[in-house]
Amino acid sequence: MKKTAVIVSTVLALILATYLADKATRVKTKADNADHRATTPDASDAGTPEPELTLKDLDGKDVSLSELKGKVVLVNFWATWCEPCRVEIPWLIEINRKYAPKGLVILGISTDDEGRSVVAPFVAKERFDVNGQNLPMNYRILIGNEDAEDKFGGVIGLPTSILISRGGKQIKRITGLISYDEITRAIESQL
Repeated sequence: MKKTAVIVSTVLALILATYLADKATRVKTKADNADHRATTPDASDAGTPEPELTLKDLDGKDVSLSELKGKVVLVNFWATWCEPCRVEIPWLIEINRKYAPKGLVILGISTDDEGRSVVAPFVAKERFDVNGQNLPMNYRILIGNEDAEDKFGGVIGLPTSILISRGGKQIKRITGLISYDEITRAIESQL
């Protein structure tokens, strides 16, 4: 009986810690505070600035966040081995198809330790079911590192997504699977 109580207490403590960590990493916007109505945050609502970050894409070209100023950017930390990431990828493909023409850029930052040697074949080979179509990842994939994670305040779980405004401010952070409706509302509030 005592052993069961210890196990239950431990599980409850882990659940509480996970909830508090998730809540602490989410950046609130006006859209979150106004029953999810689309609004554009003003300077007083803007989050922390995007970090200075330059990473290589799968073609070996440098991609810098600063060169994307003026665009809404969704940074998505993921890995080829991450099952929740694989669930989320079709949503990101659909979001990119819908919002890229309006100024959204999605950057998938791979956290695979093996880097390009694992990520490039995965991106080239894998297809994802998007509304009945088998489609490849249609957004820019970058090879990440610990420095990139640290510059975003650390990544405590995968996937982790950070929405950045046209002005270069972090608007929303989601650790774990994104909610398609929640992230599209946040994106629409910035476009």
